[in-house]
Amino acid sequence: MAYNRRNYNSYNNNKIHVSRRLRNRAIIIAVGIVVFALIVALISSILSCVCTGTTKTEPTIDTATVGTGTNAKQTAKKTTDDSIKFKEPEIRDTDTSSEGVFDGDYYVWNSKAFEAFKGSKSNAREYAEVINGTKSRLGTKVNVYSELVPTHIEMGLPNRLKNTENGIKTKSQADYIKAAYKSLDKKVKYINCYNLMSEHCNDYIFFDSDYNPTGLGGYCVYRSFVQSINKKPISLGNCTEGTVENFYGYYNNFLDTELNVDSVHYWDFNYKVTNQITTADDEEETAYSCYNKEAETGAGAYNVFLYGKNPLEVIKSENSTASGKIAIIHNNTGNSSVPYFTYNYEEVYSVDYTVYKGDLKKLCDENGITNVLFLNDTDSSSDSDQLSKLKAFTAVG
Repeated sequence: MAYNRRNYNSYNNNKIHVSRRLRNRAIIIAVGIVVFALIVALISSILSCVCTGTTKTEPTIDTATVGTGTNAKQTAKKTTDDSIKFKEPEIRDTDTSSEGVFDGDYYVWNSKAFEAFKGSKSNAREYAEVINGTKSRLGTKVNVYSELVPTHIEMGLPNRLKNTENGIKTKSQADYIKAAYKSLDKKVKYINCYNLMSEHCNDYIFFDSDYNPTGLGGYCVYRSFVQSINKKPISLGNCTEGTVENFYGYYNNFLDTELNVDSVHYWDFNYKVTNQITTADDEEETAYSCYNKEAETGAGAYNVFLYGKNPLEVIKSENSTASGKIAIIHNNTGNSSVPYFTYNYEEVYSVDYTVYKGDLKKLCDENGITNVLFLNDTDSSSDSDQLSKLKAFTAVG
């Protein structure tokens, strides 16, 4: 075949065009894959935020400056009631050879004091009956909630030191809470804070020298409540953290063993509140905070929360998104939780039933309160003296 320059050039041009088309198609396909991957990632991120109820900019509880924790086991323990599931706390135990010691009725491990839980299922049912009777007395217009808070021994002492030869004999608080919630009337809504506290059991959610939850533990209790009723919780990242150092808690009054020195952390808000306080002496005082920032170090440092033990505090919130009224019925255990509720409710009635002399129904009727939360720890709810005071306050029993 004779050499033909035109045919050769045409052939070359065709090769170039084909090569360019293939290259262009490859570029288009590659760009398409990248764009598709970005869209998938964006959708996944949005769905993740929606499912968790948070945004990327909202800090979770373990971003607080008092420490980070290890997540609890993801397999939930199924209870006798199929609708209640609990997560087992995975308590940090780096030195499995370390053992605790008894100091009187208390058990000390890693310079932390623990108190055995002795409540029975019959105690749990009796407590639930008081809540049921209160709901019946308050009527259909008032929503009644029950939230039982586990104590430090449930969330802070490894299982190898519970009910073993060298450990302390204590009962399961998960089983106790199950029994109480199973006994509640269907018209009463139970709140499960056990799981969130379990997830953060290695955070500073309990004091080492006191039986009360810390400010972070109180946040767990609060957050569990508002999320269960589909409200958005306040973000600690939008609050100002304060600290009272050198807190010597309740257990120091009874122990010879030296305990860790605690500190009291609290988170103040970016909105104003007005706090009408009725003291134990029936005096009326007005404060413009939920926190006594002048609380002294030492045994009284816990009084930073709600200015100490007062029968009644009516806290009016100026947060623009707050609405409705709620009465929170508690003892000292609830002090670190109550302030956060001002983010969601325009009026928060903090009632310490152990010292309040009034009647719950009258309080609700006179003030138009339509939400009542019984916030108690497992120890108090199973104590006969505390239960008698709760019955008197609710006029049930």
